[in-house]
Amino acid sequence: MTRQRRGGWTGLDVRLRDGVRHGVGVKHARYAVLQVPVPELEAFVLPRHRHYDADYVSTDPAFVHAHVTALGPLPAEFLADHGATVAAIAAAVPPFDYRLDRVVAFPDGLLHLAPEPDDGFRELTGRLVAAFPQWPPYAGEYLDTVPHLTLDQTAPGVSTDSTQALLGDLVPVTCTAARLDLAWWEPRRCRVLASWPLGGG
Repeated sequence: MTRQRRGGWTGLDVRLRDGVRHGVGVKHARYAVLQVPVPELEAFVLPRHRHYDADYVSTDPAFVHAHVTALGPLPAEFLADHGATVAAIAAAVPPFDYRLDRVVAFPDGLLHLAPEPDDGFRELTGRLVAAFPQWPPYAGEYLDTVPHLTLDQTAPGVSTDSTQALLGDLVPVTCTAARLDLAWWEPRRCRVLASWPLGGG
């Protein structure tokens, strides 16, 4: 699985390593993301946040660090201006099942789980992109965005095999995408700003 990168960032949700935030960079230290929570993988992803970028660990009980990004980064005022549109889009996409199984790496070394099938995620992102073309996924850095749940970044001692082993019996797992969250990512202030049930609840 590959993704074509225009250059620059390696993705919004790459962990901190050695004091450098590889994903959003300085220009997006505070941003909103429309994301589908994956609570089944929170037991793995949350400790990785604590290890690499503890400032982005949320105390909001509604906040799920394990997620598949639907659209982002988005500005702080996004909810006030566009919440009704997002609610309508979420209502138009019914809940869908998907499976997480095998750890794979993008060419830039981002280790992730790819949902299979990924049609539901692509439909959701496609509808959001059509509604908000001014905010392309990942700030337009990629020619094609692949739905994924970020786990880690390759490094000495960190590989697809080692990460797969660390996941243990958390995978394979079948999940249901049931809601869309607008999550605010900011050091020591990560929280859920709004949440919409897929299919309108």
